[in-house]
Amino acid sequence: QEQRMQKLKDRLNIPFDETRPDHLTSLKALWKNSFPDTELTSLVSEQWKDMGWQGPNPATDFRGCGFVSLENLLFFARRYPASFQKLLLKTQGMRATWEYPFATAGVNVSHMLIQLLELNSARPKTLPGINFVRMLSEHEDVFDILYCIAFEMMDAQWLAMRASYMQFNDVLEATKAQLERELSLEDLLRIQDLPAYNLLLK
Repeated sequence: QEQRMQKLKDRLNIPFDETRPDHLTSLKALWKNSFPDTELTSLVSEQWKDMGWQGPNPATDFRGCGFVSLENLLFFARRYPASFQKLLLKTQGMRATWEYPFATAGVNVSHMLIQLLELNSARPKTLPGINFVRMLSEHEDVFDILYCIAFEMMDAQWLAMRASYMQFNDVLEATKAQLERELSLEDLLRIQDLPAYNLLLK
């Protein structure tokens, strides 16, 4: 458990580095898993905007959260491709005229999760953080799975609130509050015990 938590905290301290081949490989893999039938012409390309990055170079969007936010997105694309594609392509529900940008929303979800679980503290003091540590002893991938659940919850909130782009932060706050409630349940032992776990589609 201690080792797993330390490993996770080490991940949080890795900035995205354009000079590292493994980081660039992960970035290419994210594109391939997102748009398997479309070739990426260059690592700096206007094509990235189709995924919801702010500009032609996703590296600038990773600055706020580091490499872990790319790892989260890639994990989501590989583990739950049906859910990932549904959110990426916005295929479910009545969508807004001005939608949230998928990829940058993903970075925001990573950041929100790190705060909620108090991963930058020596030890968590709140129930969500304490329950997370317990779940981590059951499942090594629990942070990444929780990220996928949180992203699904955020999209469900977006639809329920009939939100538009300017309300994205309100949606994120509502998602955080809902996730906080679910992670505070006393009988929470495994990630599968979370009510929102059922949102995930493989």
